[in-house]
Amino acid sequence: MVHHAYELTMVCERRTPWFDDPANARVVADLFPKMDEQRLTESLAWVVMPDHVHWLFQLGERPLSHVAQRFKSRSALLLNRLHQRQGRVWQTGYHDHCLRSDESFRRHAFYVMENPVRAGLASRIGAYPFAWCRWPMDEDSR
Repeated sequence: MVHHAYELTMVCERRTPWFDDPANARVVADLFPKMDEQRLTESLAWVVMPDHVHWLFQLGERPLSHVAQRFKSRSALLLNRLHQRQGRVWQTGYHDHCLRSDESFRRHAFYVMENPVRAGLASRIGAYPFAWCRWPMDEDSR
């Protein structure tokens, strides 16, 4: 059975820059491999931006809605515990784009990895600490 690949974007409630704090960004970044270990996803690329996340992955056996809900609820629980608070971390919903070809995978992976450069958070692809890609990425990866 072939499982679709998606680019998923999840935005913080009120665009709060939760992930300006490296400890918060690390909490979220550590969840991607855990989702892979649980066979919910097979991550291809991800980036944790100050107020949102982009994640490119191959979907596992569960539906996309389950994966998004699981990621958002687990990260919110961990962040709320870390800060001894209660409340929303994420906006309701998410934006998804289903990918249909290997070329599309690479193009979207480059978009994900280039996000910190476009935002002025890094000088080059690969220099931002809260981004990862399965494939080597540089300016020639377009």
